[in-house]
Amino acid sequence: MTTPVLICDDSSFARKQMERCIPDGWDVDISFAEHGQEALEMIRAGKADVMFLDLNMPIMDGYQTMQVIKDEDLPTMVIVVSGDVQPEARARMLEFGALEFIRKPTDNAKLVEILTQFGLYSGEASASKRAEAVKPTAKDSHIEKLDAYREMANVAMGQTGESLARLLGEFIDLPIPNVNLITNTELHMAIADIKRNDSVSAVSQGFISAGINGEALVIFNDSNFSNMVKLLKYSDDKSSHSLELEALMDVSNILIGACLRALSEQLHSVFSHNHPIILGRHCDLDDILKNTTHRKEDMLAIEIAYSIKSQNINFDLLLLFPNKSIDLVFDKLVTSHS
Repeated sequence: MTTPVLICDDSSFARKQMERCIPDGWDVDISFAEHGQEALEMIRAGKADVMFLDLNMPIMDGYQTMQVIKDEDLPTMVIVVSGDVQPEARARMLEFGALEFIRKPTDNAKLVEILTQFGLYSGEASASKRAEAVKPTAKDSHIEKLDAYREMANVAMGQTGESLARLLGEFIDLPIPNVNLITNTELHMAIADIKRNDSVSAVSQGFISAGINGEALVIFNDSNFSNMVKLLKYSDDKSSHSLELEALMDVSNILIGACLRALSEQLHSVFSHNHPIILGRHCDLDDILKNTTHRKEDMLAIEIAYSIKSQNINFDLLLLFPNKSIDLVFDKLVTSHS
């Protein structure tokens, strides 16, 4: 008997990656949705006995979708597939009624283990035929490339959020990453979530691997420092200036370190990195950006705007890849997901 399966994710790259992991022997009819609202319509139409659900999506995210499924007792079994792997995210979705929670990028062996556990499938794990049928290529369009970069950022964002959540003991609200191919003069326009009337402090760290190099920046809104210092539970025997500097460096090290580890896993490349550099303290954002790079070529800019809503804290992680690295990043993503 054919099982209607729905893959709900705003990323085409992620939907294909999920489809490639479904075992060949599982008799399924696969449909796709780009956000929760579309998924709910398909569930009501009988197209989702089983749904693989992302969390961070526009229009209606995974949390909102699961709330409706629970409230209306809709007939679908949900397995969450997300880059947000914070313990609280997992606990919230299981409380809503999800069967299980899979970390992105999806692992075929883990998927089959879960399907077997819940009696959904008991055959061979191999997904080679399905994987070949939906194999991505390096000739994909410009839009599909941006989608692949966005999904790469989404996975890195989730793992970084988990590291911060464990350090600070707070739930980290994760956005949909902003991903743009821009020139250096357009860099300030790529940062959408930083208020221009606030002063900021920033740390920069360069990183490099075989053929790929880039720069990571952590940009703090200065009004957030006092709350961040409280969360970090520093001793109060130092000046406020020293405590702010310590918080800036500690959080930057966590953010950049966790992000680069996640990128290394996805690109199968080991990144070495320079010592962090303070670009500025209590400065205007445009002054900070002038100090980041003097490249005139196009670059890939990825902005992730983290927030801790309970503490009114906001900070940005910005990843910049020069033009010569962009295509190689995509080629490595395609290879690693083949």
